[in-house]
Amino acid sequence: MKNENYDVLNVDDGRHVKMWTKGVPVEDVAKKQLANTAKMPFIYKHIAVMPDVHLGKGSTIGSVIPTLGAVIPAAVGVDIGCGMMAAKTTLTANDLPDNLSALRSAIERAIPHGMSPKTRGYRGRDEGSWNTPPAAVDVAWGQLKDEFDAICLKTPKLKTTNNYRHLGTLGSGNHFVEVCLDEVGFVWFMLHSGSRGVGNAIGTHFIELAKKDMRTHFINLPDQDLAYLAEGTQHYNDYIEAVSWAQKFARTNRDVMMHNLIAAVRTVITKPFETHVEAVNCHHNYVQKEHHFGKDVLITRKGAVSARPGELGIIPGSMGAKSFIVRGKGNPDSFNSCSHGAGRTMSRTEAKRRFTVDDQVKATEGVECRKDENVIDEIPMAYKDIDAVMHAQRDLVDVVHILKQVVCVKG
Repeated sequence: MKNENYDVLNVDDGRHVKMWTKGVPVEDVAKKQLANTAKMPFIYKHIAVMPDVHLGKGSTIGSVIPTLGAVIPAAVGVDIGCGMMAAKTTLTANDLPDNLSALRSAIERAIPHGMSPKTRGYRGRDEGSWNTPPAAVDVAWGQLKDEFDAICLKTPKLKTTNNYRHLGTLGSGNHFVEVCLDEVGFVWFMLHSGSRGVGNAIGTHFIELAKKDMRTHFINLPDQDLAYLAEGTQHYNDYIEAVSWAQKFARTNRDVMMHNLIAAVRTVITKPFETHVEAVNCHHNYVQKEHHFGKDVLITRKGAVSARPGELGIIPGSMGAKSFIVRGKGNPDSFNSCSHGAGRTMSRTEAKRRFTVDDQVKATEGVECRKDENVIDEIPMAYKDIDAVMHAQRDLVDVVHILKQVVCVKG
């Protein structure tokens, strides 16, 4: 029976795929990738696909993958716990300075960002650091350290990763810090980041372990990046422990950055303001146990947000586009999920080939942000139309606020 809200991709020898993509283009290679994932024997019920779906590593970005008895590390990915945080303030548009460059500069000084040697995080205090970690970093790391040390006893190479040094720092690519205005003129702070270097190391390590397990047991896969860890094995238990910690690190990372962001804004805007009015902190690359259709299952959201009934979430658009604070409707067919953004329509390489700095300047008019060749891959035209994406998932979420950025800091 045809459903008016989603399309169904039927897969031979696999579970079917429910796709909230009406009115939004989906690449054939992404459909092939979805079919491959749906053929895995431990998929529970069906796969749910969000309207921002596009090609990923092993599994498409924009997928909700329920599993029984196994987990696919590459489906969770290497940016474990990547997600969004937004906080509404009591400031209004009239409280912002006419020239926003000083505000952007203050944020850039307060939050280490990007991948250049200078901005790979805080150096040790004995190294003559360019930016000494604020007290919030030490307090936050104290809440993470013991569990991390226990994980390192099992996987010693994680000890030498950027862990403490990356806490409170922003990644590159599509990660950002923004100052936004909502539909009635209130100022919001919003940021997008994950578990940084340590999460990448954890994800990479267990993806390789899963591939090794497949070779050891002569298990053939439609895609080697669908290599999985079986429940009950030591690798599975170690992964669940490590990935859960990385997700905690990612959430804490956003908390620390928000703390430092607010402090930075106070150095530019002297008017007293509050930020506890409304805040959201949500993952969109993660795995956790949930109850669906009568069973406890592992839900992997690879570029998707939890949207339980009444739950608040964040769906950002691209640089220069709108973003949305949403409230979940708890649609069971989507496993209580919604999209995590607009979704790319082209690779970063293709975006750099097709567009120029002049295109970037025009596309981000009115936004205080970088406008150079190193951010062309994030140009709004490289992403899907956020309005079409939101329309396609109108039975998954209600829009609570529409935000438009006025300052955007990129790594």
